[in-house]
Amino acid sequence: MLAHGRLWTAYLIVFVSSACTLVLELVAGRLLAPYVGVSLYTWTSIIGVVLAGITIGNYLGGVLADRRPQRSTLGALLLASGAASLAVLALVGLLAPVAGAGWPLVPRILVLATIFLVPSTILGMVAPVVVRLSLDDLTRAGHTVGKIYACSALGSIVGTFATGYWLIATFGTRAIILGVGLALVLMAVAFGGFWRPARRPLVIAAVAAGTGALLGATGLLAGPCNVAESSYYCIQVRDGEYQGHPVRQLILDHLIHSHSDLADPTYVAYEYERAYATVTATIAARQPNLRALFLGGGGYTFPRYLAARYPAASIEVAEIDPAVTAAAYQYMGLPPDSRVVTYNRDARLVLDDLVTSGRQYDVIFGDAFNDLSIPYHLTTREVAAKLARLVAPGGAYLANIIDDPARGEFMRAYAQTLATAFPDVAVVRTEASRDLNGLSTYVLAASAAPLDPTAIPILPPERVADWLAAGRPLVLSDDYAPVDNLMAPMFNERGS
Repeated sequence: MLAHGRLWTAYLIVFVSSACTLVLELVAGRLLAPYVGVSLYTWTSIIGVVLAGITIGNYLGGVLADRRPQRSTLGALLLASGAASLAVLALVGLLAPVAGAGWPLVPRILVLATIFLVPSTILGMVAPVVVRLSLDDLTRAGHTVGKIYACSALGSIVGTFATGYWLIATFGTRAIILGVGLALVLMAVAFGGFWRPARRPLVIAAVAAGTGALLGATGLLAGPCNVAESSYYCIQVRDGEYQGHPVRQLILDHLIHSHSDLADPTYVAYEYERAYATVTATIAARQPNLRALFLGGGGYTFPRYLAARYPAASIEVAEIDPAVTAAAYQYMGLPPDSRVVTYNRDARLVLDDLVTSGRQYDVIFGDAFNDLSIPYHLTTREVAAKLARLVAPGGAYLANIIDDPARGEFMRAYAQTLATAFPDVAVVRTEASRDLNGLSTYVLAASAAPLDPTAIPILPPERVADWLAAGRPLVLSDDYAPVDNLMAPMFNERGS
C-alpha cells in the first residue's frame, strides 16, 4: 500500500503517466506524418486509438487492482508501459513503410495508429492501481481519489502544452519517446518495490545508460528527417532526378514539395509551375515592376524563378515554418542576399495585416495546400474576400489544387467559394486539366476581369460552367469548411 503520508508518490506517478500518455498522442502525429501525411483522418485515428487504449486500460487496471493490490503490480505496469513506449520506435520504423501497403489511405492510417494502442492501454491501467493502493482510509476515499485524478488531469495538461510548445521543436519525436520510455522505466525502479532502497540509484543509472546505448546502437533514434524536425514538418532534402533533370528535392513529411536546379533558378519542374509562369509572363508584360505574394514557400522554387526572371519584381512569401525557410536558404539555392521577403507566420494572419495596410499585388500564388492535407482556414469565402482586395486591377490569384474534379468535391467547392469574391474564375489549361478528369494538380485562376484566352491557355468557360453545375453548390466559410471530407475520395484512392 501507499501510506497516507506518502500520497505524494501516488500523485507523482499518475501525473507523470498521464503526461506521458498525452506526449505519445501528440508525437504520434509527427511520427506518422512522413508516411501518411497529416490530416483530419490522421488525428481522428490517433485520438480514437489512444482513447480506446485508455478506456481498455482503465477497465483492466480496475480488475487487476482488486486481484493484485501490491506495489509490485504497479511496478510491473510502469515497467511494461516504458518498454511498450520504447517499442514504438522500432514498430514505426518497421511497420510504417509496409503496413497496409496497397490499401486506401484512410484504413492504412488507422492501422498505423494502432501502434500506439498497447502503450496507451498499459498507461491507462496505472491510475486504477494507484487509487487502490492509496485507499487505506475509506473515510477520506473521495478526497484521495479526487486529488489523484486531479493530478492525472494536470499531467495531461502539462504533457500537452510541453509537447506542442517546446518538446518537439527542441528534441524531436524520437528523443521524446526515448525520454517517455526512460521516465516510466525509472519510475518502475523507484516506486515498484523491486529493489532494495540502497541499490536503487545503481539500478536506475544502469537502466538509463543501457537503454540509451541500446537505442543509439540500433539507430532507432535516427528518423527520416535529415534536415530538421520542426513544429510543423519532418524536413528532408535529397539529390535526385526529375524527368531526367538533376534536381535537389525538398520533402515535407511524405510529399516532395520542390525540385530545384541549384545552378539554374529559371528551371521549373512541375506542370502547375509552368502554368504559373505563363500567367505571370502575361501580367508582367503589362506591369514591369511586378508585385508578387506567395502563400506558402516550400522550397522557394518559384520565388527563385521570379527573382531571376524579373529583376525589378517585388516578391513576398508567407511561410508559416521558419525551418522551411532556413532549409530553402541552406539547401535549395535561395541566395543569402535574395530580394525575397519572408513572413514566417500563418498566411491568414499575414493576409489580415496586408489588407489593413492597403497593399496590392499583381499576382498572388496560393501554394499552402500540402497534397491532400489542406489548411481549411485558407479556403473560405472570408479569405477569398481578403484576396480580392489584395489583387490589383489586371492581376490574378492562382492556386494549385490536387483533386479529381470528376469525383472529388473540394476543387469545385473552392472554385465556387472564390467566385463569391472574384467575378471570374478560370481553370488554366495544362496537360492534366484538359478534361477535368483524373487525380492530378490543377490550377485555378481568380480575377476581376476574364483572362485573355489568346495569351493564357484556359479551359473554355462553358466547360468550366458545366463542371461547376454538375455538383453541389457548396461555398466554404469559416463556419463550414469540411475540406477533409470533401477530399475523401482522394484519400480512398491514394495508396490503393
